[in-house]
Amino acid sequence: MTKRIAAITMARNDEFFLSRWIKYYGDQIGTENLYIYLDGTDQDIPENSGSAHITKLPHTDMSRSTGDKYRIGLMSDLAEKLFANGYDIVIGCDCDEFLIVDPALNTTLSEYLSTRKIKTTLSGLGLDIGQHLKKEQTLDTSKPFLSQRSYALLSTRYTKPVVINRPVRWGSGFHSINGHNFHIDPNLYLLHFGAVDMDMLVTKAANRGPDWVNHLKRRGNGTINAVTDRHPRDEKWLKIARIMQRIFRPIYALDKPGMLGLKPVVKIPQRFIKSGI
Repeated sequence: MTKRIAAITMARNDEFFLSRWIKYYGDQIGTENLYIYLDGTDQDIPENSGSAHITKLPHTDMSRSTGDKYRIGLMSDLAEKLFANGYDIVIGCDCDEFLIVDPALNTTLSEYLSTRKIKTTLSGLGLDIGQHLKKEQTLDTSKPFLSQRSYALLSTRYTKPVVINRPVRWGSGFHSINGHNFHIDPNLYLLHFGAVDMDMLVTKAANRGPDWVNHLKRRGNGTINAVTDRHPRDEKWLKIARIMQRIFRPIYALDKPGMLGLKPVVKIPQRFIKSGI
């Protein structure tokens, strides 16, 4: 029996990723099960929003830390309301993050999650995807990301507990859940695309001011630098990383996964292109 599944996110000035988030999760669980908060009444609603539930909220300037706590509080409250309205599972993530089932299983996200015995939370292995500056061209926005990007940083930062089956309180950025351990699924991956294109990052930096552009040109981007400069590991490292993240925890954050400081770069399996992202 297919369970009722909702996906939630909050975005500001990010229609590029949000439209793709709507397309992906709409295909997987139905656009009518998407719930989106737009941070600012001036925000444009993506043209492909269809029957998604979109709410515009007044924007208030806050410090980064205060803003993160405010936004995740809204997301936790929204998830609680959805459970009260009959949903069995809620997926919460940023609009540049896509939870996929390993395409080798040939099943949808909805079908897969409906079969899982979830102990409050479920996580996919985090892959932080970046542009290899020596091998990959500027992103063609008319084509899927994974047909143009082949490398990812195996990042504990993106192994997030994005799937829940009862009300909880997420930590900022969906990175943790207060009082709950991780349960990393063997067939789920959370793909993060914030560093998918250097030109895109430069444009965003320019909107914030010349100091940000100079910093980016001087230091580069951590994910892009890593996938460009490091030798990529093969697919077996996906399994190794998953095992390590199940076992190890940073001393300073016992509710988050660890890898003893390792941050290997991997070649993304070719079959992941089938996800359509």
